[in-house]
Amino acid sequence: MANENFHCGSVAIVGRPNVGKSTLLNALIDAHLSIVTPRAHTTRQRILGIANPAGGQILYLDTPGLHREAKRAINRSLNRAVRAAIADADLAVQVIAAGHWDDEDTAVYAALAERAIPHLLAVNKVDRIADKAKLLPFVEDVTRDRTWDQVFLISAEKRSGLAELERAVLARLPEAGPSYETDTFTDRSERFLVAELVREQLMRQLGEELPYATTVEIERFEDRPDGITEIAAVVWVEREGQKAIVIGAGGRRAKAIGSAARRSIEALIDRKVFLKLWVRVRAGWSDDEAALKQFGYE
Repeated sequence: MANENFHCGSVAIVGRPNVGKSTLLNALIDAHLSIVTPRAHTTRQRILGIANPAGGQILYLDTPGLHREAKRAINRSLNRAVRAAIADADLAVQVIAAGHWDDEDTAVYAALAERAIPHLLAVNKVDRIADKAKLLPFVEDVTRDRTWDQVFLISAEKRSGLAELERAVLARLPEAGPSYETDTFTDRSERFLVAELVREQLMRQLGEELPYATTVEIERFEDRPDGITEIAAVVWVEREGQKAIVIGAGGRRAKAIGSAARRSIEALIDRKVFLKLWVRVRAGWSDDEAALKQFGYE
């Protein structure tokens, strides 16, 4: 394919925790790639999602929320993932929640200012603002002493305003041929995506009880001759008390998590799945660089 008039490049989607970055990525590529929950700090790694609009290919990089205080190794890992995405990107989209700007948003803006690449601002969740007359003063206040190339009012959940954002992104990417085949939507492996779907159910079903010091490791991923994919996944926690929370009385909570995760995995890989879940303790894993490397954190 000739590169003339075809644009391809990488776009870092950045913001503080829980502003809707993963929901935006999924909407832009029209696929359930990044897991989404009501909880902050759901995304823990940089995730590539690929969109193929007319005239180009956009390589979106979903990122964790940037932490101002990185006291534990996992927080430092999350921040490294954000900064690596910004360093690799041709363009950045900062996502904020409509009606809310705080010190963490300021920290994200400062990180973007370190690179001379186009910066767009996506004011998300505008559907949650009942009085739309308040949006303009909010945007004026946010942009008074800060500069973005363009500002967009969007709702990632309702998929409102995304076409305009996509056109602006594509126009600012370099002229280049596609990096991936058009039927590819990520460079992540099935094992990684399966682990994320299990973790999504952990966060959804445990709610306020969720021990945030949990991660998921796939020990076995095997296609059997009978057409069933057998998966063994380990939920790692840091304390015995957290293990009890995940398992639940009589194992009922772990069973519910496994059943919901299995259905999501079957939808992803389009095969029948036999999922085994184990819960194990590794004390202090979230503050252990070696453990983070073992579990696949960047």
